[in-house]
Amino acid sequence: MSFEIFLATAPGLETALYEEVRGKGFKRAKAITGGVTIQGEWPDVWRANLWVRGASRILARITSFRATNLSHLETQARDVVWTDVLRASVPFRVEVSCSKSKIYHSKAAAERIERAISAALGAEPSTEADVTIMARIDHDTCTISVDTSGALLHKRGFKAAVNKAPMRENMAALFLQQCGYNGTEPVYDPMCGSGTFVIEAAEIAARLNPGRARHFAFEHLATFDPSAWQTMRSVTRTPQTGLAFYGSDRDSGAVQMSAENAARAGVETTTHFTQQAISDITPPTDQSGLVIINPPYGGRIGDKKKIMPLYKSMGAALRTHFSGWRVGIITTDASLARATELPFLSSNAPVQHGGLRVRLFQTNPLP
Repeated sequence: MSFEIFLATAPGLETALYEEVRGKGFKRAKAITGGVTIQGEWPDVWRANLWVRGASRILARITSFRATNLSHLETQARDVVWTDVLRASVPFRVEVSCSKSKIYHSKAAAERIERAISAALGAEPSTEADVTIMARIDHDTCTISVDTSGALLHKRGFKAAVNKAPMRENMAALFLQQCGYNGTEPVYDPMCGSGTFVIEAAEIAARLNPGRARHFAFEHLATFDPSAWQTMRSVTRTPQTGLAFYGSDRDSGAVQMSAENAARAGVETTTHFTQQAISDITPPTDQSGLVIINPPYGGRIGDKKKIMPLYKSMGAALRTHFSGWRVGIITTDASLARATELPFLSSNAPVQHGGLRVRLFQTNPLP
């Protein structure tokens, strides 16, 4: 039987994630607050973890029921057929959130659900468990899900080092998508940091699955089929050829870090990183494409007044040398974007990133 699967993302990126999920053939995709829901079976859960670049976590919705007190919650949770999902030999942990409900004590609710699972299954709860049961009690309705991802999905398994204020891989993938990138043009990031945008762009062109080199929590569930999973992981797709992807940074350490991260991701032959100041940038290739930048912004690394000259210098270099290229800049403040004097289109919805609200400002091909 199919069930609801929830793919979470950063608030503000739900529509972009919906477009990705729908484009990858998942059934009955629907954008909702905080992510996208689809209908599917357990192989669809595995496929979503393996394929989808923009999700941060994937939850399998197990059941939903009314509960107005802790005793009722425990009774209802004990009636769930946990043997269909969990293994008695695998520890688990429970996380609960409560909102506008008669049950308001999340820790007490978690203890009751833990007790119900242990009684029904024989498994032991543990704060260090790889399997997490997530319960949301909202308006007296308890929805129970299994976190099938484990570690957040931006952790692809390749980035051993990061620079200051890194862009998470899943967010970078969706920003690239919003800029119209589909793997058929060069991408250049002149403030590459740890290389996230460049590596994501190269992986998309190579048609590499983002989850190809990591493990997931669903591998510990009773629903897991190792043979079917291995077959799914072994499928490869024909890459785009003849493209290269470029990054530069004024910091030599960032350049080295980016190159090492790219090598771990297996895209070292199509990525190139150089040391260069933003004021000196020129197109790294004759073929126009996309310039995408996550520069410093006020409240994250430096004071806005101090970094305004950086934006002016960046804009001057782009306007002078990058005719035919599209530009995408992620920043918190429209005044910083305006300082570049670039012809931006209407900005996208704000996105939560590191406790701040950022926006993607993008252009058509520059004149």
